[in-house]
Amino acid sequence: MLLVGLTGGIGSGKSTVARMLEKRGAVVFDADVLARQAVAPGTPGFEKVVERFGPNVLAPGGGLDREALASIVFSDPAARRDLEGIVHPEVRRMFAEGCEEYRDSDRVVVF
Repeated sequence: MLLVGLTGGIGSGKSTVARMLEKRGAVVFDADVLARQAVAPGTPGFEKVVERFGPNVLAPGGGLDREALASIVFSDPAARRDLEGIVHPEVRRMFAEGCEEYRDSDRVVVF
């Protein structure tokens, strides 16, 4: 497996490049997608977020109210660190699990 890290600022074309690489056979893991999955309803990440930030971050449909959560974490550095402490380990775990099937292959894996 050849692991490629794709980085860049907001609006710099990361998604476009990732799609181009995927069309050419690369396996692409999108950290934003993994982060959403990490806090989806029913996951340990979701439970931890609700436990830490309370019911005010719940949307009427039962998922996270991302706008409410954003207003908390972007105004309080400690809250942001807490959220990152929940989400980032889950994203790393999910990425590692996803890469496992490609570990001994010649596939290009983009993260």
